[in-house]
Amino acid sequence: MDALKVSARGASWRRVSPWHLLLAPLALAFALPLVWLLLSSVMTNAEINRFPPALWPDGIDLGGYRYVLGNAMFPRWFANSLIVASVAVVSNLLLGSLGGYAFARMRFAGSRVLLGLMLATMVIPFQLTMIPTFLVMKWLGLIDTLGALIVPSLVTPFAVFLFRQFFLTLPREIEEAAWIDGCSRLRVLFSIVMPLARPALATVAVLTFLTTWNDLSWPLIAINHDTQYTLQLGLTTFQGQHHARWSAVMAGNVITVLPVLVAFLLAQKTFVQSLTSSGLKG
Repeated sequence: MDALKVSARGASWRRVSPWHLLLAPLALAFALPLVWLLLSSVMTNAEINRFPPALWPDGIDLGGYRYVLGNAMFPRWFANSLIVASVAVVSNLLLGSLGGYAFARMRFAGSRVLLGLMLATMVIPFQLTMIPTFLVMKWLGLIDTLGALIVPSLVTPFAVFLFRQFFLTLPREIEEAAWIDGCSRLRVLFSIVMPLARPALATVAVLTFLTTWNDLSWPLIAINHDTQYTLQLGLTTFQGQHHARWSAVMAGNVITVLPVLVAFLLAQKTFVQSLTSSGLKG
């Protein structure tokens, strides 16, 4: 029994790589701003403005959270961001998987050219497409509505490419057996392929949610009325109007960061699995 315990301890020590000596301090350095943000959100304004700054609050003060949540527009901004991000995630999962499956399994005239053109759009900076996108949204009558934020994010080239790369790693024999039984391509995709694509689904969902939730530049251009603000845009104006109430500003930032952090932690395992399995085969 003692020998088993010693061998188990030895195995656990062998799993500790020398890289951990480098990665642990780096992880701590990256976590410090988040920890400071959380601590500052429960400090009073006097503690935040103290010099030298207080590293630990004297007590937990939730005045900043009460001030933020008492703002009539803040829950509206949160709901707007949640609507835009949720619709973008669902549409990217649906349309991205359809496009990725078509490029991975179907051969049609110009498929490779079309794939190359789609991938080329990934390197075009947003500043070059900003004005054309604005003009299209204005022509559709969507400016100053949530539709102007949703429509450009319905499907992204990255989602199509990631699904394509993941589908290429799946053996064709699974699908061929279903085709022999008379299943259509759509049924094969949704009944057989998609349940196997959970890592890709989680990755696209997390990255799409993170991108749309944190987007500031496009809402700043497309939205004018404060009732249509997203959380990022509303928080920016909130910081400008309440720069003296740093506890409220920090509390607003914590509320903004929390959904993204929770989403990533929930999908971390499948996220890493997808990156390691779908990015190698072309």
